[in-house]
Amino acid sequence: MSLQQLFSTYGGMYVKAYAATLEMTVISFAGAMLLALLVTVARVCPIAPLRRLGDFYVQVFRNVATISLLVIFYYAFPYLGIVWSEMTCVIVVTILVAASFGSENFMSGINTIGVGQIEAARSLGMSFGQILRQVVIPQALRSAVLPMTNLLVAVMLTTAIGSQVPLNPQELTGLVSYINTMSVGGILPFAVSALLYAGTAFLIGLAGNAIDKRVRILR
Repeated sequence: MSLQQLFSTYGGMYVKAYAATLEMTVISFAGAMLLALLVTVARVCPIAPLRRLGDFYVQVFRNVATISLLVIFYYAFPYLGIVWSEMTCVIVVTILVAASFGSENFMSGINTIGVGQIEAARSLGMSFGQILRQVVIPQALRSAVLPMTNLLVAVMLTTAIGSQVPLNPQELTGLVSYINTMSVGGILPFAVSALLYAGTAFLIGLAGNAIDKRVRILR
């Protein structure tokens, strides 16, 4: 199959697949950032059970295969009466795994904050919540721009697990499987999807570097 034949036959499907990939990436990353922030707050809070719960979450979801979780959510949960759509399952699984890595990125950012700043905030009478909102979280976010950029790329690539369930519309990897099932597409469909992934990752990297230069904390 030539490139012209590929795009004449499946061009519209590629557009839909790329849009589906971007949609799942944006939703998953936003959810992962929010959950990662909550988990990180639990990990640094003065309440010991919450700290242990946050650490337990990270250790579990950082070391579990996303495809295994997808199998549980999509194929096992219906036996418990829990039925979600294919896209919801992919997004939830991606969020759960990505949030564990996002929390580690936030913790790395928090560790760059000098102890003196925390002590100064306490001496001013600031509460734990105020210290988090006004001192810790803003600096942790600024320090974690580049790691979170890498996480965004990882989230985009993780959405490829959608190829294991009947998504409609399909994402980029699932579309490749569909093309090679319907016709002998050869390696060309893989190459096109790979270029779309790589091109998007390159743009994300450029944006991340630009943001990091603007917000970087000079020490």
